[in-house]
Amino acid sequence: MKLTRRDFVAGGVSMAAALAVGTRAQAAAADYFKGTITDNGVTFRATNWAKIDPKWRRQVVKFKSSEPQGTVVVDTRNRFLYVIMENKTAIRYGVGVGKEGFQWFGRANVDRKALWPRWTPPPEMIKRHPELPPFVEGGSPKNPLGPRALYLHRDGADTGYRFHGTIQPWSIGTDASSGCIRMFNEDAIDLYQRCPIGTAVQVLPHLADQAQKSIARPEEPDSL
Repeated sequence: MKLTRRDFVAGGVSMAAALAVGTRAQAAAADYFKGTITDNGVTFRATNWAKIDPKWRRQVVKFKSSEPQGTVVVDTRNRFLYVIMENKTAIRYGVGVGKEGFQWFGRANVDRKALWPRWTPPPEMIKRHPELPPFVEGGSPKNPLGPRALYLHRDGADTGYRFHGTIQPWSIGTDASSGCIRMFNEDAIDLYQRCPIGTAVQVLPHLADQAQKSIARPEEPDSL
């Protein structure tokens, strides 16, 4: 097939448009980061909280629950994670949850915790995305687990689900994961510190009606 000058021009315009879209997308993603944080020898990009809806920021809320203090409760429908505290209060975190078909509910316990964990995509994910690497080392800017991971077990067996950080802060508050609960990296670090091995976890479809309006102004996550 003979290509004309018009074909070359049209192709060049299409390529330029695609590059422009990609550049805008990269710029939009970059807006979600501001500055850096060094944690256990690894430097990572800090969240730009000015870009984050205040409702997704870590904050103390009123919370009625029969669960004991220290329990982690996840409201997947409203995309919140709660750590139950004293006096009918809880620390609430905005989270990203599993997409349709990847959601899970029930009880579990935190059986293992990791600093800057290595990420190994499970076999079923490799089948869906064969381009994925066999693993990504902890601390890599391409590691989707971020700085912390809490591994959830039930009846002594690994559920395959985790609480972890993210390299996509814009996904918090959405159904974006393959079932795991993702958090802002700063929040994943905070949760890691609050949850010892054995912490009870309950993942529910919906319970936001138990959590009333915040009793404290939303705080910057590194100050709570």
